Amino acid sequence: MSDQQRQTAEYHYYAALDFYAEGHQLAAIREYEAAIAADPSFVDAMHGLARVYQDTEQFDKAIAVANRITELDPDDVLAHTSLSILYQRKGMVPEAEAEANKARILGWKQQLKQGK
Repeated sequence: MSDQQRQTAEYHYYAALDFYAEGHQLAAIREYEAAIAADPSFVDAMHGLARVYQDTEQFDKAIAVANRITELDPDDVLAHTSLSILYQRKGMVPEAEAEANKARILGWKQQLKQGK
């Protein structure tokens, strides 16, 4: 990826953060999507997009984004935690519990690594 692409992605990401903070969810979604279009591996933008989708009760879209994060980084605790919350909100209790367990185990592994 070029420096220009990364700068474009970051520009849209920070614009999305501002819109989200101001309560403009639709504008935040557009900006997060633009950031991800400029850098398809921009996990922070994906986390933001998943959160806005969750806040606007677009759970299927949020789940799709969170799953994409786990494809890019299977050890992303926040993505698994988000999936647990999203599945819970949809009433998918077994899936929610499975993701919560994955997040818990990954968290423990990270704590063990830091303790060494």
